[in-house]
Amino acid sequence: MVVQEKIELSLADRLTPLQLEVINESFMHNVPEGSETHFKVTAVSQSFNGLRKVRRHQLVYEVLKDLLAGPVHALALHLFTPDEWQEGLSAPDSPKCHGGER
Repeated sequence: MVVQEKIELSLADRLTPLQLEVINESFMHNVPEGSETHFKVTAVSQSFNGLRKVRRHQLVYEVLKDLLAGPVHALALHLFTPDEWQEGLSAPDSPKCHGGER
């Protein structure tokens, strides 16, 4: 199983998200071709209701702690409650990494 799939399955199991998108952005960084080290995660879940952004991030880090200790180097997290998502909030485009352009 590839790292992206592990992230998707772990978050889907723990957060029961209404919306989940995991994008491998490793190609945007100075890593070997085919790497799975940098990811952008957009998730909409009722699990985030009543939680501040820092606590939402901590929850995701807790779920993915084994992957963060190993192959995953960076996560861009965009975590929303269903109400925030309905208001039109969305994940911004990721910036280009210095040295990552090929």
